Amino acid sequence: MTTTVKCLVWDLDNTLWQGTLLEDDEVVLSEEIRAVITELDSRGILQAVASKNDHEHAWGRLEKLGVSEYFVLAEIGWGPKSASVRTIAERLNFAEGAVAFIDDQPAERAEVRYHLPDVRCFDAPDAARLTALPEFSPARRTIDSGRRREMYQANFRRDAERAEFTGPDEDFLRSLDLELQILRAGESELSRVEELTVRTSQMNATGVPYSDETLRGFIADPGHEVLVATLQDRFGTHGAIGVALLETGQAAWRLKLLATSCRVVSFGVGTVILNWLADQAASAAVHLLADFRRTDRNRMMEIAYRFAGFDDADCACRRVTGAAGGDGVELLHLEAERREPPDTMRLLTPDLSA
Repeated sequence: MTTTVKCLVWDLDNTLWQGTLLEDDEVVLSEEIRAVITELDSRGILQAVASKNDHEHAWGRLEKLGVSEYFVLAEIGWGPKSASVRTIAERLNFAEGAVAFIDDQPAERAEVRYHLPDVRCFDAPDAARLTALPEFSPARRTIDSGRRREMYQANFRRDAERAEFTGPDEDFLRSLDLELQILRAGESELSRVEELTVRTSQMNATGVPYSDETLRGFIADPGHEVLVATLQDRFGTHGAIGVALLETGQAAWRLKLLATSCRVVSFGVGTVILNWLADQAASAAVHLLADFRRTDRNRMMEIAYRFAGFDDADCACRRVTGAAGGDGVELLHLEAERREPPDTMRLLTPDLSA
């Protein structure tokens, strides 16, 4: 199975554009390459620059050519290309195997391959055919895919402001004007929900992916709720950042899955969603059960459940509902009580208890 590239790193001279900038200021960007840049962007594949050039001069040329906005990071200087590519991968928090590099110089590609053997390298003439390759063709496109670049750019601005903020973390969160919306998933949200169940691992309560067919079955079943959470702030949208699969019953509700994006861990979104679900369960006068299966990556999710008050109590609600674990799944329990909404963000939510 071919692993999809998450970020393509472009060399500039005689790769992205025709010509060498230091020799001829009037380098040319072909319409063919411009089309590749915009198509990859629409597929949610991030793009960056690693070039041996004067930074101000090269970036100014990208702006003049009208494509600077498409590059989330630009490592332009005189150091080794491998160091530039490594920095880009680290800043995006991507594994090196999720990164590709394209350059017209065999020596530059060899240098990157030597130091970063998992990075896929391409020759400049390959640029025109990249969009036809399986590694640049994600299996699914969602609403968020087409704006992934904008979300990363907004996150860099957000991180820069956080670094300069001198007050408590909660004050910074309040300054962001955060708005968390939880809604019942419909047709337009299905692909986003499926993607979250597949892509999220650290903040995934069970690690179980759910297919489109299974999710459609849950949506059609009045005994289930498929919920998707989106987050936005004054810098822009974070997109779909959470999913919850809930089975509703008369004695207890069972949270079959909670998964939230690692990108929003610092905002405490997982805890906010759990507290809201607990409040909804208390309003409906039912207990809340939650499936949890330990993986090698989801320790943080277990902490979130325990911090929210879930325990291993052998409550009668388990026997009334017939709910049980199995296949490595623990069934956590919460005797829900009404909870106050957070003071760090606004909530827009449905009423599940009605």
